[in-house]
Amino acid sequence: MIYIKGGRVVDPVTGYDGPADVAIVGNVIAGAGPDLDIEAVKAKYDVSGADVQEIDAAGLVVAPGLVDTHVHFRDPGFEYKEDILSGAKAAARGGFTTVVCMANTKPPVDNVKTLRYIQEKGETTDINVLQAATVTMGMAGKELVDMDTLAEEGAAGFTDDGLPIMDEEILLKAMEKARDLDLPISLHEEDPLFIKQPGVNMGKVSEELGYGGASRTAEDIMVARDTAIALHTGATLCVQHISSKNSVEYIRAAKKLGGDVHAEATPHHFTLTEEAVLEYGTNARMNPPLRTEEDRLAIIEGIKDGTIDMIVTDHAPHSEEEKNRPMAQAPSGITGLETSLALGIKSLVQPGHITLLKLMELMSRNPAELYRMIPGSIQEDSPADIVIFGENEEWTVGDYASKASNSPFTGWKVPGKVHFTICGGRIVYEG
Repeated sequence: MIYIKGGRVVDPVTGYDGPADVAIVGNVIAGAGPDLDIEAVKAKYDVSGADVQEIDAAGLVVAPGLVDTHVHFRDPGFEYKEDILSGAKAAARGGFTTVVCMANTKPPVDNVKTLRYIQEKGETTDINVLQAATVTMGMAGKELVDMDTLAEEGAAGFTDDGLPIMDEEILLKAMEKARDLDLPISLHEEDPLFIKQPGVNMGKVSEELGYGGASRTAEDIMVARDTAIALHTGATLCVQHISSKNSVEYIRAAKKLGGDVHAEATPHHFTLTEEAVLEYGTNARMNPPLRTEEDRLAIIEGIKDGTIDMIVTDHAPHSEEEKNRPMAQAPSGITGLETSLALGIKSLVQPGHITLLKLMELMSRNPAELYRMIPGSIQEDSPADIVIFGENEEWTVGDYASKASNSPFTGWKVPGKVHFTICGGRIVYEG
């Protein structure tokens, strides 16, 4: 039995934000409230003689475990960057109890064998590891996977993340099938026609570097097209890692028109701008790229008004050797699981853009609901998946649990220190 005493419970499901104690018996929450009678809980659950591990949460926030529905654990095929076990440890350290892995592994998750491999390895970790399947065979954009069978085998959704689906007929069929299966389809929106060189915004910084760059039009044109197809089909569409102010407007319009359309934002896109490339080099190269301050502020406005539904990391580990290559040869992406909560507090809560309760909605409730999970809650009979952190307690980024350290945030002092992550009633991280 675990007894979390004297904390501030922030629950995006019930809307409660206030003092409460929490009792955990087995893998469920046995009781929660400001006047929790722990002896009554013991009696009700017949654990009067059980050992009790007490956690003093005075001054700390107790919230449902975070959910990241966009991570790359690189396994199978690229385990030198990350594997399912190390990725899960990084997630737990960041306060996450559930993740959804993207499908661009080697081989990609376009078949049941690879899906089962990841699911079975995920079951050996301390957190909940779910896996999305690709939309097309080999992520080649030409032939749909067997979506029915992959859904039956437990695929959380469908995505060719990393590559856009350029064939409209293929995408139309995919959205129709995803709709019929009641699963989300999540899309990487970058038209290669408008990309001279990837990873850096096409603008003043790319000009200064003599690097072609990627125009925001690459994203805008795809978001406009795909939200229209989503409206036509009634599919649940998630626009991944939104970076452009114009794309935010397209999402806003699609929602207004009644589309089941959702959008992700990453901490790096609402914290940094293209100037970060000048300071951090390839550790600020990502797809889609960091853009202008105008884009960054538009993303924050989209978060504030509900246009953007969720915060995800797009956790993309790479080796130090790969990131040390010249800009044109280095891979895109950064690690994110261990800094996401901190940056959400630093960039959104502390400046007063949103409340901590809203942040928990964006990082726990909404991504869970999109992927057809029951969202975590701090109330009796809910799964005991919990994060305990100091909202304004500073810590220094570094010493990663991930295999990789490719992050522009290394060395930053940030708030939101995670003290405990509890998954299935077990403490899976303590720091």
